[in-house]
Amino acid sequence: MDINEWWGLVERAREAAGDRADAPDDPLPGALTDVLAALEPERIAAFSVTAADVSRSAYRWPLWNAAHLIEGGCGDDGFMDFRDGLALLGRETFTRAVADPDSLAALPVVHRMGRGERGWIGYESLNVPVAEAYRRVRGETDSLDATVAAALRGRIPPAQPAGETWDAEDDEANRRHLPRLAALFLD
Repeated sequence: MDINEWWGLVERAREAAGDRADAPDDPLPGALTDVLAALEPERIAAFSVTAADVSRSAYRWPLWNAAHLIEGGCGDDGFMDFRDGLALLGRETFTRAVADPDSLAALPVVHRMGRGERGWIGYESLNVPVAEAYRRVRGETDSLDATVAAALRGRIPPAQPAGETWDAEDDEANRRHLPRLAALFLD
């Protein structure tokens, strides 16, 4: 699936979800399911393959450390969820955050989280709305799993995240590398 089409589908879901797209009872995953369920099964599978590429592009240490600050800790699974949730925030936010994770400090949801209020960025998995949409269209998901696995076969995931790393538990290092986020979550 063309990346522009992929981001267009995410944006359609965001428009349908409205301004509640960062709440714990977020309607965005359901809206994405509805948008995807209007596609042919092959396009839903293609969305899933492109989602893997989008998530992989954000597999970066600086972003992981930003997620650690925002979420109050972030392991492997948590970082996968964070990247999927970040993608659901839209292309502009995602692209900016991958290039400059400290830019996440400008998001209203991150400000709320910094004050200890409810909010979230991480989403359990983009696989959930994809599978639900496919199930609505085909009545099963085994063929989705097989199609996506075949499309991703041969793609070797990176062994380690890209970019500069530092100890995510080191407050001084976080202040140096992520000053705006550190001001929200450490000060």
